[in-house]
Order: sequence, then structure tokens, then C-alpha cells
Amino acid sequence: MSYQNILVPVDGSEISLNVVKHAVELSKAFNSKITVVQVMTLDPYIAAEYLSAGQSNQMIDRAKNFIRGNLDTAKAQFEAAGVVVETQMLEGESIHRTLLKAVDDLSIDLVVISSHGRSGIKKLLMGSVAQSLITQVDVPVFVVKQS
Repeated sequence: MSYQNILVPVDGSEISLNVVKHAVELSKAFNSKITVVQVMTLDPYIAAEYLSAGQSNQMIDRAKNFIRGNLDTAKAQFEAAGVVVETQMLEGESIHRTLLKAVDDLSIDLVVISSHGRSGIKKLLMGSVAQSLITQVDVPVFVVKQS
């Protein structure tokens, strides 16, 4: 099996960037293209004008700048390892649903993602993007577990 298009979701945390070395190894082994993404979640009540008319506000602008910085940091780590990557900021109401759509839209055949290693009540309250992807996406998911 060959993985030509690898998706690497990040969230700005140090834990999410721990996947870089694994994604680099996979990319080099399969000569794969890597796309690093971060989702800007949009609450329809707070971002109504942005969603309907594209009108930004200070909160959305700050979020976009923060995400661009995160993507630049991830990109620099990949480039330091000798891998060129594309980055994309995605927008949606749900992180895992937005990533599911990206898998289809970008013709992804492997997802490399970190897991924060939450369990019990923390997992119940905060959810698990990695778990949602594993159960709902139609491509392999390589999870780097952090504990």
C-alpha cells in the first residue's frame, strides 16, 4: 500500500506537533505529499455575520492569526526535516466533521494525528477528535498517543 496524500491536523499544542517526526518518516518512505491543517471552529451564534456575509470581527481575526502562526510553526518543523508541506486553515462548526470533509476534498489516504491521551470524564467532556476520525473516516489513521 502506498500513501500519496497525508493529512496532519494540528491544534497549536506541543502534543499535536509531536506527530511531525512520524509524518516525516512516512512521507519520506512513501514519497507522499503532506498537508498540515488546523480547524478554526465557528460558533454560528458568535460568527453569524462572518458565516453569512464574510464580515470578520476582532475575535475571528485573532483566531486566524493564531492559527496561521501554528501552521507556520508546523511548516518550519517539516521543512527543517527536509519535507515540503502545504498548510491550510479550515473552517467549520465541528473539528472532526471538518477534518472528515477535508479527507474527501483533498483525496487523503492517510491521517497522522496526535491524541492527548485523555480518558474518563475528561474524554467525555472534551471529546476526542482522533477517536471520531478512527470510527468515521474511510482511510487509515495513524495515532501518536501522548500520555
